Amino acid sequence: METDALYLEDSSVRRFEATVERTLADPPRVALDRTGFYPEGGGQPADRGVLRADGREWRVTAVQKRDTIYHELDGDPPEPGTTVVGELDWERRRAHMRYHTAQHLLSALLLEAYDAPTRGNQLYADRARIDVEHGRFSETDLADVEARMNELVEDARAVSWFTMDRERAERELDPERTRIELLPDSIRELRIVEIAGEDGPYDRTACAGTHVENTREIGTVRMTGRETGGSDRERLRFELEG
Repeated sequence: METDALYLEDSSVRRFEATVERTLADPPRVALDRTGFYPEGGGQPADRGVLRADGREWRVTAVQKRDTIYHELDGDPPEPGTTVVGELDWERRRAHMRYHTAQHLLSALLLEAYDAPTRGNQLYADRARIDVEHGRFSETDLADVEARMNELVEDARAVSWFTMDRERAERELDPERTRIELLPDSIRELRIVEIAGEDGPYDRTACAGTHVENTREIGTVRMTGRETGGSDRERLRFELEG
């Protein structure tokens, strides 16, 4: 059974109806035929929220993707066949969407301006960090990055996503950004997130996360610090305001 992941098509879905397909007891969790809850992955935390059915309510305390997407609950789960209504903690989800889009924008900027490819990232609802391959950023560099990021945000660049055949993606996309070679060979169709540029895309990368639809929704970017993460590795931290 494969759960229909609604967030892949529409990141704005915050309330949905679904059917319980599978129930497990330890810990209590359910698999649904469709879901708007994003499972933890790609540096983005899982969504939180509630499931409701027959006058009962369960808090969704964790979401993980294994053979399918499992929603961990705070009590005995509903039986298979139960129709449930899921509702996301939208403030938390929207924060993740803003930070994830900002991370894509920052990764593209650092690659363009400093030849510094991204090697990892972690997002939260109130901050984020990004690890890049680079010698060392100065305070002047950070100030320049912050200024350029806010220019890109104010440009109100469109953010969109679509699917692409893997072979075409390998031919056309920048391997430093997509790192397609790290994906299992079994994945033959990729979800591509694109940020518009003036003469073609400013950024295109394979990503299954959730994003806002316009860079202006990110808000003001503030670079909050840096630290060395090893040989030729820098970790940058940032926060969003607004």
